Amino acid sequence: MADFPFAETSNHQVRLAARPQGLPGPACWQFTESPVAEPAEGGVLVKTLALSLDPAMRGWMNEGKSYIPPVAIGEVMRAGGVGVVVASRHPGFAVGDTVAGGPGVQEYWSVAADQVKRSGLAKIDLRLGSLTQWLNVLGMPGMTGYFGLMDVGQPKAGETLVVSGAAGAVGQTVGQLARIKGCRVVGIAGGPAKCEWVVRELGFDACIDYKAGGATAVKDGLKQHCPDGVDIYFDNVGGDILDTVLTRINKKARIVICGAISQYNNTTPVQGPKNYLSLLVNRARMEGIVVFDYADRYAVAVAELAGYLKDGRMKSKEDVVEGGVAAFPATLSKLFTGENFGKLVLQVASA
Repeated sequence: MADFPFAETSNHQVRLAARPQGLPGPACWQFTESPVAEPAEGGVLVKTLALSLDPAMRGWMNEGKSYIPPVAIGEVMRAGGVGVVVASRHPGFAVGDTVAGGPGVQEYWSVAADQVKRSGLAKIDLRLGSLTQWLNVLGMPGMTGYFGLMDVGQPKAGETLVVSGAAGAVGQTVGQLARIKGCRVVGIAGGPAKCEWVVRELGFDACIDYKAGGATAVKDGLKQHCPDGVDIYFDNVGGDILDTVLTRINKKARIVICGAISQYNNTTPVQGPKNYLSLLVNRARMEGIVVFDYADRYAVAVAELAGYLKDGRMKSKEDVVEGGVAAFPATLSKLFTGENFGKLVLQVASA
């Protein structure tokens, strides 16, 4: 530990300064600087290398009851990430270990002895995937896609699956995994470049550009590409697209509610599905997926997905933005404008 220059090192952080109304603006963030201290007995100090930027962050900024407590005002903004251990007084971690966990939006993450297990701090094997892949297919988005599809969607060979946000972090894993399991896969994405990518590169059977063809683009696309209906719908966007898909579901269909990015920055109450009675008519099921419920099974999913990455049956696309923690607010905004192409990652430092 004496090798680490504690006295000369500062930790730059981004804290939540105010709860947003609509899109998070500059007033929501506070930039702070603090000294980096040596870890106490049983503790670990991690240098953050890259952060995962996810739509769920917007929900974490809201006050109110949810599946996880909101980020407190003045608290370092919550974020998953990967890093390298630079100091350790914990027998399970050595200097130089590459790790994943929830460092938050800061350059250094100090994990106390009593928080090591609770924080999700874990060593990662770069032989299974790159740093950015550990934030994508092998990270929280991949775990969300895997368990949302396999446990909630319960795919069967020959079924038709539709996934919205198809070019995003969760969507790309869901679609590729469903293809591997023998499903016909139709994506929904915004723009010709994203649609072309998921078909040509990821092997989707078709992709609907919701930005093309006016208000009926999704309706017309589903009629064309899902003539026999939809057996599984993996929903990442909510809103009108969810309503439209509900009109095309088959008997015993499964709708996986993963996210509703179209609704996250609403300044009016979130609108529920207008066509929910389709669930009754078709004896269908709609169920939510929260990835943290499956934490004790992550290793199973990682092993399977890493195998698909290695043999080429699965690809992993990341949109990496440089700029360190200072670039966090502007980079987060890309999620809600659709600017990112692939899993959005903020590079904080080089190894």
